[in-house]
Amino acid sequence: MPDDITLLTVPVFSTLCNAAFALRREVFVIEQQIPESEEFDADDLTATHLVAIAAGHVVGTLRIIDAPEHAKLGRVAVARSWRGKGVSTRLLERAMAIARENGQSRFYLTAQHDKLRVYEKLGFVAYGEPFDDGSGILHLRMKTY
Repeated sequence: MPDDITLLTVPVFSTLCNAAFALRREVFVIEQQIPESEEFDADDLTATHLVAIAAGHVVGTLRIIDAPEHAKLGRVAVARSWRGKGVSTRLLERAMAIARENGQSRFYLTAQHDKLRVYEKLGFVAYGEPFDDGSGILHLRMKTY
């Protein structure tokens, strides 16, 4: 992965967060045909948003939702031209570090079935049965212990 990636925590509706929302729209709504009404929700208002920036553009994003029992990581999206270069891993590692700094030690997410390996490398373990979250894409619940 190139070293010229910058990871930042950004305020909701800031210019960079809006660019992250545009990336999520591109990946989830356009590419994966998830209804926009399901992609964006009230959690976006209170989540911690992380972006990966390269060459002046947001090339990756995710959000952290702080819950009493765990930090929920989600909405991991990487621009098509940056996939396979470790952007999501760097974002996830940084998100977990931020959550730990805020007192969290457990992590939860739901992963698209074909992306499990990315999360397993970071210590996540799948549990339960695969489920369709309404998008037509199989997901599995994953957590760290």
